[in-house]
Amino acid sequence: MLVLVAAGLVMPPATATAAFPYQDPALPVPVRVADLVSRMSLEEKLGQMTQGERASVSAADVTAYRLGSVLSGGGSAPQVNTAAGWADMYDGYQKAALATPLGIPLVYGVDAVHGHNNVAGATIFPHNIGLGATRDPGLAERIGRAVAEEVSGTGIDWNFAPCLCVARDDRWGRTYESFGETPDLPASMASIVTGLQGETLDGPASVLATAKHYVGDGGTAGGADQGDTRLSEADLRAVHLPPFEAAVRRGVGSVMISFSRWNGVKLHGHRYLITTVLKEELGFGGFVVSDWNGIDQIDGLRGTSALDVRTAVNAGVDMVMVPVEWRRFIDLLRAEVRAGRVSTARVDDAVRRVLTKKFELGLFERPLTDRSYTASVGSAAHRALAREAVAKSQVVLKNAGGVLPLARTGGRIFVAGKNADDIGNQSGGWTITWQGLSGAVTPGTTILQGIRNTVGSAATVTYSSDGSGIDGSYRVAVAVVGETPYAETRGDRPGGLALDAADLSTIATLRASGVPVVVVLVSGRPLDIAAELPGWNAAVAAWLPGTEGQGVADVLFGVVPPTGRLPMTWMRSFSQQPINAGDGQTPLFAQGYGLT
Repeated sequence: MLVLVAAGLVMPPATATAAFPYQDPALPVPVRVADLVSRMSLEEKLGQMTQGERASVSAADVTAYRLGSVLSGGGSAPQVNTAAGWADMYDGYQKAALATPLGIPLVYGVDAVHGHNNVAGATIFPHNIGLGATRDPGLAERIGRAVAEEVSGTGIDWNFAPCLCVARDDRWGRTYESFGETPDLPASMASIVTGLQGETLDGPASVLATAKHYVGDGGTAGGADQGDTRLSEADLRAVHLPPFEAAVRRGVGSVMISFSRWNGVKLHGHRYLITTVLKEELGFGGFVVSDWNGIDQIDGLRGTSALDVRTAVNAGVDMVMVPVEWRRFIDLLRAEVRAGRVSTARVDDAVRRVLTKKFELGLFERPLTDRSYTASVGSAAHRALAREAVAKSQVVLKNAGGVLPLARTGGRIFVAGKNADDIGNQSGGWTITWQGLSGAVTPGTTILQGIRNTVGSAATVTYSSDGSGIDGSYRVAVAVVGETPYAETRGDRPGGLALDAADLSTIATLRASGVPVVVVLVSGRPLDIAAELPGWNAAVAAWLPGTEGQGVADVLFGVVPPTGRLPMTWMRSFSQQPINAGDGQTPLFAQGYGLT
């Protein structure tokens, strides 16, 4: 009989005298898993395969339905959006899981894709496209470790990152989630998996990583989000599979399936790619999770159907993300198992995979938040690391007359542009909310603040968003322009990638003053700038740097030398899309370009 404490809420730490083998941490994980599975009812197994979203799951639901996982979607935060508020929320759900008859802890998932980005005050690192420009796997691993510490400090133990897509079309709204357009870059930057998970999953501040989105989501026709990747198997393997192979070699704990299709077939129901290739050929031993309501799309009809459920589970999906209709999913899966359309062997395999990671994470022994890491959220050390990453990600595209680096002392500097003094814009999507927001959404240093911090007392910095007020008395003008926040679907730009009218007007105003103009592009992808570039004295691709805009200023003023190189080919015109290295087109700037 299990012994429960705290009014039946929390199991005591397992010991050598545990009532059952699965409670004994001295036993090998496979032995513990086998013992636990042998004691589970069908209902308990179905619960372990189910993940609901926190807004639709109460603590009582976790206990009653034996749920294996809860997630926070983009922007889904507890009422008190602080590190401590998250930890309190997590512990509440975890205690509810531990109050079930077998006391199986849950695993809580969140999209911490460039820092713990749902949490106000967390360190926001550059999005992956910027990290790809650094070409520094060691830096990526250090960032993974910092993110794991901040995530651990809020109790969360599972991160839906890294995105290892190979973005092949800049029109795609998720281009910034890719480390680069050729497989070598995402494969090398899979080092972030080691940073997130640590040397062992049961080590300090270890967070389960997720390689996503399997496979080919960056290669859809027209760059359409959730579209169709039309490639031969040889090309799919050559371009899109290598980063996942690299992640599997690093022991990544979970893999998330892509919404997209491969030659017309939804990936969420693709048994060959999920089971034959990923699990059997690559030897992936973790568990496969579906994306947000991803199985709903298998039959082409709205809502979750029995066909959706059996096709996904039989294809090899082990845990199903059904944010709202998770009860319906459980009912449908139960019926499919009882009818023999989903075998008990397939269910047991899925449950074993999920439980294995829970045991390896040490959740049975240490289920609650390790509050020793809570103070690391937004810490000075992590912000310093983010600043380093920002500086290393800057790519100098043009520097006519050696206008860069700017002198730190003397004279007057004019700064303009909608992205100069806006934390939300420079952080991009997946920041506090799913699609991101303009404005002071979270603490940080804007690019304008970074410039002001860098110049000496003898220099004057003037700011006007639209450039009004500039005259010939300034020694240089810096225009910080580009995109405003977006995430998938809303970020697709099939009609063009040019600067907007406001940005063009701002730059024109600066140019009319006659002073040298430096354009800093804040964007999640290369932009269509060839026609404007001749009128600029210098241009820098700053990508989406996150909260530490000081790193942009560090490069502009020569505090740090520019070392970033393009992870993507930069189009000469929008009509070239898609344009990639080796496709025979003549770009404005080739992949790998970057002035020093």
